[in-house]
Amino acid sequence: MSSADEWTVGRYLATRLEQLGIRHVFGVPGDLLGPFLTIMQETTAVRWIGTPTELGAGYAADAYARVRLADAGADQPEQGVAAVAVTYSVGAFNLLNAVGGAYVEDVPLIAINGAPSYEQWLNFQAVGLLTTHMSPRRESNLEVYRQVTVDAQVLSNPGLAPSQIDSAITACLTERKPVYLEVMEDLWHAPCDAPQGRLRAHERPFTERNQDILDKAVAAAAELITRLGTPIVWAGEELVHHRLEGELLEFVEATEMQFCTTVGAKSVVSERHPRFAGVYNGRASLPEIRRTFKNAGCRIGLGTWSTSKNLNGEQSIGDDWIVAARGGVSVGALYFPDVQLGRFVPALRTALAGRTFPADHFALAREAGLDVPASTAEFLDSLSSAHPDGTELTYDGFFERINHFLEHQATGGDPQAPSPFTVVSDAAFALLGSMNLRITERAGYLAQNSWLSIGYSVGAASGVALGRQQPPKRPLVFVGDGSFQEICQELSTHVRHHLRPVVFVLDNEGFYGIEQMLVSPCYYKGRPSDGADFYNVLHPWRYEKLAEVFGSEKDPMRGFEVSTHAELDSLLADLADPDNDLNHAPVLVRVRLSRHDYPRALQYKIDENCP
Repeated sequence: MSSADEWTVGRYLATRLEQLGIRHVFGVPGDLLGPFLTIMQETTAVRWIGTPTELGAGYAADAYARVRLADAGADQPEQGVAAVAVTYSVGAFNLLNAVGGAYVEDVPLIAINGAPSYEQWLNFQAVGLLTTHMSPRRESNLEVYRQVTVDAQVLSNPGLAPSQIDSAITACLTERKPVYLEVMEDLWHAPCDAPQGRLRAHERPFTERNQDILDKAVAAAAELITRLGTPIVWAGEELVHHRLEGELLEFVEATEMQFCTTVGAKSVVSERHPRFAGVYNGRASLPEIRRTFKNAGCRIGLGTWSTSKNLNGEQSIGDDWIVAARGGVSVGALYFPDVQLGRFVPALRTALAGRTFPADHFALAREAGLDVPASTAEFLDSLSSAHPDGTELTYDGFFERINHFLEHQATGGDPQAPSPFTVVSDAAFALLGSMNLRITERAGYLAQNSWLSIGYSVGAASGVALGRQQPPKRPLVFVGDGSFQEICQELSTHVRHHLRPVVFVLDNEGFYGIEQMLVSPCYYKGRPSDGADFYNVLHPWRYEKLAEVFGSEKDPMRGFEVSTHAELDSLLADLADPDNDLNHAPVLVRVRLSRHDYPRALQYKIDENCP
């Protein structure tokens, strides 16, 4: 055992995590990782959150990083980092999917892998002895993680370990992406130097050449806006990742432009903002939003990723588009490289100083003869409605009622009061339904919109709850039945740590609905499915009964089944009552839906393929 004033590699790494503001490390233990966890417990305030699966740990860490970044000050990017720890090969390969998602979506994670000792590798080299999850390819774990991280290191020499740890964490902070540290078991207690100073991100230098390109990009953008008129802003993911929501607010308030968001940037600012005009998601947008967005004179993408799930087949770059993202700016057919979003937005605001564009795009689209509501406010209000009768639930009806709950019931009827919930959505039909919920608080919505790993939301709920404890935010989770079956055991983490999420499992009679829609949409119009439906069928579960499996008398979990609006309304009324015992424990709700139902955002698939 090390003395209190002795520095070891394990203590060094644990201390660096603590200095980043990390208070919880997620993962699944193993003998190669155990010494580090003991050292972390004894020498720091960082606490271990053991999860049933490595994948669930990765999802939790991903969400923990996202909400901590959103809640930290704009000048504290190092606060938005998370850590996940596993054991060699069998644990690391299970974690890989979650780290891949974080890499694609720019989420800074520190992935720690406890590896066989240096002595064990020497034995393998000498006599071919494989032990403890070892592979004949010594660098197998490292090579795999190099594909999904911005820095990957193997720590085998305690003298070099501090510099390797610092280098990887600095890359994580600077690039806002995951890094990988593989630490051989015999290093945890090995002596090393003490940490020196604090680690921070290193900004890219801004040169005269950068200023020249920035000026040209701003001039071209301002000219396009002036020439085409009636612009609308499309706010994207990078505004969230780089904490530029203040710049977005200043821009739209100075120019009086309306703005939509991508799903990945949903709630970058409160969706109660008077200039907000909904979520634009290409052809999967609600038809009213798509018509108004396309009717604008030009579109200004700020930090917006051109992905298939943001555009759903539409062309992002055209003569009437401006897109500032991924380190460059496109203005029509022109491209200006190496232009940082954080500099472009205020510079464009300055270039447009004194000019405003106060149009209501819904009103303009209606004047152009398009079938849309008379105003933006009328449309957004229409997304929230009550269904007092006992009619069966549909996807759209369910989310309309949830919208009403979030806007009116969850805050005690006060629209200005802070919401007690953070919405966490899974992929597929859950995402397409929840994207039109009106979130009144900044960063009140979380989803993995590019990687789209099914089951993400259930693991992510743990990270949201633990990352948002001051004040506490209860995860409100929407997940499809197929997604839920991937990772239902993460409910155990919710119960064990008293995290109290509300998990709605959207059960469309045991069916991968989105896969059927993508492969054979005519199924939803009563047409033959060309055989596609057989492999989309799931084994039916009584999901609400899992509350009895994971809960106990000491640590309860409550399970419910709803199939009508009346049953849903009754449950939501209880969830809105802070004195109801229901709100002292996790809640699992089975939402029964028809196999042939689907969100109307996907109506275009049927219209285009099933005449």
